[in-house]
Amino acid sequence: MSNQQPVLEIRDVSIAYETAVGPVQAVSHVNLTLDENSIVGLVGESGSGKSTLANAVMRLLRGAARLTSGQILVKGQDVYALSPQELRRFRWNVMSMVFQSAMTVLNPVMTVEQQMIDVFRSHRPEMSVREAHQRSLELLDMVRIDRRHARSYPHELSGGMKQRIVIAIALALEPSLVIMDEPTTALDVVVQRSILDQIKELQKERRFAILFISHDFSLVSELASRVAIMYAGRLVEVADSQGLTLADPLHHPYTLGLMRAIPHLSAEDVEIEGIPGNPPNLVELPTGCAYHPRCPSASAVCEREVPTLRQVGGRAIACHIFDPEKRGEFAHVS
Repeated sequence: MSNQQPVLEIRDVSIAYETAVGPVQAVSHVNLTLDENSIVGLVGESGSGKSTLANAVMRLLRGAARLTSGQILVKGQDVYALSPQELRRFRWNVMSMVFQSAMTVLNPVMTVEQQMIDVFRSHRPEMSVREAHQRSLELLDMVRIDRRHARSYPHELSGGMKQRIVIAIALALEPSLVIMDEPTTALDVVVQRSILDQIKELQKERRFAILFISHDFSLVSELASRVAIMYAGRLVEVADSQGLTLADPLHHPYTLGLMRAIPHLSAEDVEIEGIPGNPPNLVELPTGCAYHPRCPSASAVCEREVPTLRQVGGRAIACHIFDPEKRGEFAHVS
């Protein structure tokens, strides 16, 4: 067990959106930590609160969204205690982000090199133009893009190349924490595999921490050492990726549903078992456990009470089935 300070600490964080019908809770009482040189995956269906949480870490909540409780610490620094000037220096130097729409975030009227140099001019004003130019070429080398593309415009590049450049820009100032929000969305599977392999290689070499966000359970469980599973704004399970198997019965029912929905192409008969129903509307969340309308193991207690995360077999699970005081209400669970 490491005694080092975590790179990221999310402490009892809740986030709400102000709407015409009142505040809508998008994230509720989330606790999560990332250590140095680690990859933690955050998985959940669309609307589960993953991107909202990521934006909160970067202090990029906008409009009607606001942090209603909790603390977010990066390298021990409370992100929400920083002044605007301090926050500007903190971003990209200490924490950076690869956004969900990464393939469209590049400025279409600036060359790749101009956009990289702009990062250095903004955050490393002491760096000369020559140094910034050389560093930009080194970043292209790092993500295996030919240096001749330094003078290319985004529309002249493939989707995979644009994605690599966005990742290179996120790593330009060598931050301790990199948040990757659906970084391989809209890429074909071959390019996706190449990008993921490169992410793993860069992380191993540079030892930064990654919070990797995706709706693809199989992708995240392969990349990350630890996986946090989110449903309706709450964490329902946090476990080591190696322990996330159908052979292990100690899982949240939602986790089991996600695993059963993964096709096993090596099997003789490929069978995909989807999760019935749809994710809940955050404006009208079910009482008790938000997953109970879709859960095959739900009991009356699930409709009454919200479960809390508890340690079960080396992982954290928020499910009444694993509460010794409530287990008697699940007569059908062995």
